[in-house]
Amino acid sequence: MAWFAENLALIMFATMFVVIFCGYPVAYVLGGTGLIFGLIGWSLGEFSLVKINSILLRMWGGVAVDPVLVSLPMFIFMGAILERSGVAKDMLDAAQVMLRRTPGGLAVAVMVMGTILAAPIGVVGASVILLSLISLPPMLKAGYDKRLSLGTIASAGTLGILIPPSIMLVVMGEMLNTSAGALFAAATIPGFVLSGLYLLYIWGVALAKPEWAPKIPRDQGPQTARETFVVVGRGLLPMTTLMVVVLGSIFAGWATATESAGVGCAGSLLIAWMNGRLRLTMLRESIRDACRANGLVFMVVLGATGFSLIFRELGGDELMLSTLEAMGIDTPWEMMIFVMVLIFLLGFPFEWIEICLIVLPVFGPILAKMDFSSHIGPNPAAFMPWFATLVAVNLQTSFMSPPFGATLFYMKGTVPPDCSMTDVYRGMYPFLALQVIGLFLCLAFPGLSLWLPQIAGLLD
Repeated sequence: MAWFAENLALIMFATMFVVIFCGYPVAYVLGGTGLIFGLIGWSLGEFSLVKINSILLRMWGGVAVDPVLVSLPMFIFMGAILERSGVAKDMLDAAQVMLRRTPGGLAVAVMVMGTILAAPIGVVGASVILLSLISLPPMLKAGYDKRLSLGTIASAGTLGILIPPSIMLVVMGEMLNTSAGALFAAATIPGFVLSGLYLLYIWGVALAKPEWAPKIPRDQGPQTARETFVVVGRGLLPMTTLMVVVLGSIFAGWATATESAGVGCAGSLLIAWMNGRLRLTMLRESIRDACRANGLVFMVVLGATGFSLIFRELGGDELMLSTLEAMGIDTPWEMMIFVMVLIFLLGFPFEWIEICLIVLPVFGPILAKMDFSSHIGPNPAAFMPWFATLVAVNLQTSFMSPPFGATLFYMKGTVPPDCSMTDVYRGMYPFLALQVIGLFLCLAFPGLSLWLPQIAGLLD
């Protein structure tokens, strides 16, 4: 019984994983596990029952009235409006017109569109499904190789968790007690680096195997300069302007993440109105989608808040650190590699929000106490943006990893019957290798993550 009491936090952590794998809702598993083990700890004299009262206060003070988390509903609503207003189809048409003379022009257009849409949509499932429905039929009709088409769409769709204003980065900022603006700035360059690696691969395949990525016929699309200007202006100008305003206001210090989210919502409604697609039915469906997504996110956040509080009160941080030291994992780099591998493996069965709310509160404070100054510089405020970027890139990699990556199943649910799961798997491998390269680049060269927040003064 003494051993049980001393290791109660580790048993609590392991129990949470076992129950989640049974298929129960994550929010209730986290909150329920925390409450049950709080009562067990009280019965063993390891936990004061009075502290359970502080859970509700922490939920209210740390979540419900948090000014940063207020931006989550608005970013989600902005993505829902843009998704349902037909903006993505206009963007694909415009990108095709601009890139139809480029090798692999249609695949390049999909990647460019995915990179731009990554910012406002910000949810992997929505991005991948939207790109699949819009882009895959014309790519297959144009004679593109199935594996190249599937890999292009999947990798473009997963950029939504990395390129700001990402919903995931807002949640990470709350979990790591770091400015969301600093995380937005830190993730921007790595997001575009990954997109650039994908584009280089697509161009290389198009040049080496032209039959895999045929050029768009000259007679397809607008034929006059005026028609071209109209298509490009309608497809790219509104979205580009919106993203510049939303992100630029944050990086320039003119607005907080919450204020910029409000601007983004107003801008998305304006774009839908300018396109003649702002209808009451579309608005009602967007509100319903946003409410459902918000309910899911905040229920998990509230459950994780209770779990992490009781876990720490039971001595979970110290016990986890001593356990890892007993396993021989005690240096900063050994700990970092262990956490990266753990997150990669957890990406198979879990969604990103579950991983963030399970792993970051436990390992974030432990890693923050370790010395990485020789690698990232003497400023202690630089660690969390760098670490959050590594986690975000890692999660993007795990989303596409066979056999359980979530993106694979999003793809399979939308592809034509003649595209098998084997085709989906084989399409992922080259892009997965590029993501691993991107992760190592961010790990080896922290300046990719820290240069922009440094010059923006977000690490002071």
